[in-house]
Amino acid sequence: MGIQWDDVVVIQQGKKLDEPTVVTVNCPHKAGLSCDLSRIILEFGLCISSADISTDGRWCFIVYWVVSHLRSLKVDWQSLKTRLLSACPSCLFSYHFNQQSTTPDPALVYLLKVWVVDQKGLLHDVTENLCTLELTIQRVKVMPTPDGRALNLFFVTDGMDLLHTKKRRDGVCDYLKEALGDVCISCELQLAGPEYEGLQGFSSLPPAVAEELFSSELSEKKASLQPISPDMKTLTKPTVTVDNSLSPVHTLLQIQCADQKGLCYDIMRISKDFDLKIAYGRFSSSTKGLRNIDLFVQQKDGKKIIDPESQIALCSCLKEEMLHPLRVTIVNRGPDTELLVANPVELSGKGRPRVFYDVTLALKASGIFIFSAEILRHSTQDRQWEVYRFLLDESHEFPLASSAARSQIVNKVRRTLMGW
Repeated sequence: MGIQWDDVVVIQQGKKLDEPTVVTVNCPHKAGLSCDLSRIILEFGLCISSADISTDGRWCFIVYWVVSHLRSLKVDWQSLKTRLLSACPSCLFSYHFNQQSTTPDPALVYLLKVWVVDQKGLLHDVTENLCTLELTIQRVKVMPTPDGRALNLFFVTDGMDLLHTKKRRDGVCDYLKEALGDVCISCELQLAGPEYEGLQGFSSLPPAVAEELFSSELSEKKASLQPISPDMKTLTKPTVTVDNSLSPVHTLLQIQCADQKGLCYDIMRISKDFDLKIAYGRFSSSTKGLRNIDLFVQQKDGKKIIDPESQIALCSCLKEEMLHPLRVTIVNRGPDTELLVANPVELSGKGRPRVFYDVTLALKASGIFIFSAEILRHSTQDRQWEVYRFLLDESHEFPLASSAARSQIVNKVRRTLMGW
């Protein structure tokens, strides 16, 4: 284990604009590491086009080929390397220590108050700058005022873990003021207090809305409305095959599904939540909108997955998350129109990265004004969800009373979230 710390994470950028960047991680193993790494890559707005994962239980070697769907995206590769390094167990500590220390202390939550002159698309502009600053939005509350202003309350954690310093806090506020220009009235950043605890509550959705968002048996009609590429007219059903014949000690999971943003993270998240040990995994490049994934896994006790009920539960969860990793719908909220987006939360309590960014981007591109927004949690019988609620204002392009316009909005948001 005498590897140099600088060689734990190596990033090799593509020589041409359309070539993927190769990210190599070579470090001691810990449970859920591939999930943590793929999550960080997703936080930076990058997609994993293919991957190879291998570990002997003590050491792991992971290679990601990453790309961006947005040509305008400027990636701070050094910052990405630093973040990936922070997720890796230190080479200086023993294997036993690393196995006992896989749960980091929760990050401190800070309150960012931004007063702005309210205008269409501004919420996404603020969100985009927060992503550039490596701030992760945990909760948000947007409150417009009758005089055309809005108070945006962002409860954030810092990927750089530097918000405890005055220099970092002042730097964030100065950056936002310069980026937003005259529309920014004021900006304050401080450690969150009791007001954050008040937003920790769970949403109370009407039963019919909750059933539509969280049902595990979403209709085939809804699936058929989601084309995944110009070559494919309908959403292909994912398949998961369990094979215990090829290895004496591992179960092979063979997965075929539609390619989509965050696919590697979704599968690694499920593997982490099911306490699966991945000895070897390969995520093949997308071919005509489809992905093939091979995973050689063991249960937490080091045994193969033999029990039929365990196999069914795992396959069912994988299929559901690959088919509908994010739920999107539009409902009436009294006289107002509300867009709802939901995604499952990791057992560790972390929500999916960049959902708020993608939704506000889709609404801005569609010319739809967001009257107010908030992020809450919702518990169902078997899991916890993160729920994004947006009150929308009527526009000429999308009259919200029209069912056709609503379908267009849902489809636009869903396609942006899925990277289609």
